[in-house]
Amino acid sequence: MSLEKSRPRPRRSGIESEEERAWVGFYQRVGRDSAIATEVMAQLESDPEMKRTHLALYLCCKESLRQHKARQARNKRIGQFVRWLCHGLFVRPLRSLQKGLRHGSDIAVECLPEVVKEPAVAQVRRLARETEFTTAHTAFEQQAAQSAADPLPASTEAQASPSAKTPRAAA
Repeated sequence: MSLEKSRPRPRRSGIESEEERAWVGFYQRVGRDSAIATEVMAQLESDPEMKRTHLALYLCCKESLRQHKARQARNKRIGQFVRWLCHGLFVRPLRSLQKGLRHGSDIAVECLPEVVKEPAVAQVRRLARETEFTTAHTAFEQQAAQSAADPLPASTEAQASPSAKTPRAAA
């Protein structure tokens, strides 16, 4: 055995060991959570002695924040690309279709053959309607005159005239 005794390591108190575990927890969580990294970094920047003691933790916080910022920029670019793609695939064709349908009726009307308006055609139609009317009117008058000339049989007169059956007419 050596004459010199090895120095006994001072025993840490419970508070110091819990403090050590908390710092170890910060080392582990800082890489995953940018909010914790921000808080730890602010705390370390406020106390230069603590920053010197936990320099690795400070650097881990800075790296975590840098990665978080890069992730946000990447997600923003991906979001812009997806919006651009959806606009190109769905919105733009739909708007083009609506615009085409809106102007399509105008194009269809222009494609129809031009109507030639002749004044004689309108006059012929008017005269044809008048002659049809006069023909129908004369045929009706002929039927009316013929039916007035033919006397009705007695049984038909009794059925046609209900007042003949009523007792008031006899009285």
